[in-house]
Amino acid sequence: SIHKKKKQKSPIILSADPLPEEKDPETDVNVLGTQLQPCCTNVGGTGIGTGFYRNGYCCTGEQDMGRHTVCVQVTDDFLEFSASAGNDLSTPYPMYMFPGLKEGDIWCLCAQRWVQAYEAGKAPKLFLKATHEKTLTYAPYEILRKYAIDGDEADQDEKELDDQREKLKKLLEK
Repeated sequence: SIHKKKKQKSPIILSADPLPEEKDPETDVNVLGTQLQPCCTNVGGTGIGTGFYRNGYCCTGEQDMGRHTVCVQVTDDFLEFSASAGNDLSTPYPMYMFPGLKEGDIWCLCAQRWVQAYEAGKAPKLFLKATHEKTLTYAPYEILRKYAIDGDEADQDEKELDDQREKLKKLLEK
């Protein structure tokens, strides 16, 4: 069950540094097993990128204790749920380059928060191609797929990968 908590005055910051070291997303992989795509590089027109590293990608690393790996499109329903669970995502916090979110914004959400919202029936839709593979530690692909905005595109990519695997298998059998 979800217990209502008082609205938190500031987001939970698990690093003493306002901005973590930059991370190159080129080697990161999404839940499809392909290269991680950008989530949002200009949240709400603020010029701020999403993600723990604020580089527009849902990358993760040792500093990212919250695993900001799920690329979502937030809804008012989700934002209300998150605030009631103790994480106000609507209020801007410039010192952490956090613009505050409103319905329709695209953001890298903590994997555990997405699962918590899913269990409460409040999970926002997501983008599979921009959701980091570490998310699969928290939620199975089948559930993520049900919430995918880019599901048809991801299905096509998956089919192409399966076709390539089949061709490779035949080549190796020769």
